[in-house]
Amino acid sequence: MFYSSGTTGQPKGILRPQSGDAFNTLNRVETMMAGLFTFDDTSVFYSPAPLYHAAPLAWSMGAQILGGTAVVPRKFDAEATLAHIERYRVSHVQFVPTHFVRMLQLPPDVRAKYDVSSLRMVVHAAAPCPVDVKQAMFEWFGPIIYEYYGLSEGGGFTIVRPEEWLAHKGTVGRSVLGPLHVVDDQGKELPPGQVGHLMFENPEIFEYHKEPGKTADFFDKNGWARPGDMGWLDEDGYLFLADRSSNMIISGGVNIYPQEAEAVLTLHPAIRDVAVIGVPDKAFGEAVKAVIELKPGILASDTLAGQILDYCHARLSKFKCPRSVDFIDELPRLPTGKLLKRELRKRYWGDGSNQIVASHSGGTP
Repeated sequence: MFYSSGTTGQPKGILRPQSGDAFNTLNRVETMMAGLFTFDDTSVFYSPAPLYHAAPLAWSMGAQILGGTAVVPRKFDAEATLAHIERYRVSHVQFVPTHFVRMLQLPPDVRAKYDVSSLRMVVHAAAPCPVDVKQAMFEWFGPIIYEYYGLSEGGGFTIVRPEEWLAHKGTVGRSVLGPLHVVDDQGKELPPGQVGHLMFENPEIFEYHKEPGKTADFFDKNGWARPGDMGWLDEDGYLFLADRSSNMIISGGVNIYPQEAEAVLTLHPAIRDVAVIGVPDKAFGEAVKAVIELKPGILASDTLAGQILDYCHARLSKFKCPRSVDFIDELPRLPTGKLLKRELRKRYWGDGSNQIVASHSGGTP
């Protein structure tokens, strides 16, 4: 029984019926690993995320079932990861975007020290990846980067190959398990280019352990899965994620998806990590705020806050940019790299004990 990651609440047990297949029969993930991602008995798989999460566990087991080797470090460290790839001649690795960012933040001379030419396939998932970050990884690792979007529950699955992403930058691919729909709040199908709720036909059957109400809420009247994510399709059927519906900020009646500002700010030279959230605002209901973890040695200040806001304004529509910046010692993330925005929101909406280091409103509101 897998557990969900718990980014939007307590982890939930995901219980599926037994398949009845003979022991050692390849499951869907293992068949995909062998077919699409060329795993075989020569593969060396590297998993920098802990094995109590669904994908790291399933892929590490799959690598071994297919005759290969799994290498699992005690914890993720950017430089150590490069050293391990060189030492163990890693052929396949699965990252999340935060891992990419941490490796890209290494000094160029450190990155150049290690031989990563053994890599045949790099796959990432778990969270949307900023286009600039993924483009930089293509320039470093070459055209071997795959991406998938899926749920621990099995409610939908998309894949994008390297050549497809380069032609549709920012996409998480096309559905491979069944038709994908984008609908409005009333369930009406939306045309390409319009943001709405994602719905997947033909989801896997499961139940949340001892949570019948939450199980029922996951499926609509048609039996389609609703993962809680927002996105849109282009004319070719490629999916682009906007954000979790629970992360959407409504400011003055306007829907704002914080992922856009986070993608812009991720590679700012002073920023180690960033989250954009909605905070209480008397005039607009919610206001957009950036909560930022600075790189070591960089001091928080009104001047820096203003520079960060101006940096965003120069690259993104002003209403989508933060109106203020708070600096924090460390953003709350799971060991998998997933950001716990619900923990941040508690500090502004109540029920929070950890306090922000400093708050700055710099720049032009």
